[in-house]
Amino acid sequence: MNSPMYTYSVPVLKQMLTALQAILVKTGEHAAAKGIEPDALLQARLSPDMFPLIKQVQVAADFSRGITARLAGVEVPTVESNQTTFAELDALLTQTLAFLDSANPAQFESKEHSEILLRPGTPKERKLSGEAYLASYGLPQFFFHVTTAYAILRHNGIAIGKRDYMGAY
Repeated sequence: MNSPMYTYSVPVLKQMLTALQAILVKTGEHAAAKGIEPDALLQARLSPDMFPLIKQVQVAADFSRGITARLAGVEVPTVESNQTTFAELDALLTQTLAFLDSANPAQFESKEHSEILLRPGTPKERKLSGEAYLASYGLPQFFFHVTTAYAILRHNGIAIGKRDYMGAY
């Protein structure tokens, strides 16, 4: 049996990132079919003070790698957030999914009580148990960015719905 820390993290992250990847493919196809400049969608945002779509996707990918690495007890992979196209976002999500696939469920055993240190050495330093990190910080942050990416696209007329958001489960 897999650790609950694995069960409630990696498969969930993979489901949502795979769905986001499919949504972005639909978005690229929509832009091409309608003659929309891709950057108009990549830079779209819900509010002037929020990140644009491209950054929402990058941050969702960052959180999924961070959650997985911290709970598995491995180094968080460093990935440049320099993507500028739908193809580059697709490659980022493919790379991120490959990292999630490399996680071994055994690495997550007994991580509920392990200490997760966020932003070490800064005024925002925070120590959380593995369970609190996953439930109260990591997953809410991840879902915020995935949901915001979905909302930006839906707001901009991409024909997607709940089934697209959820992906295969």
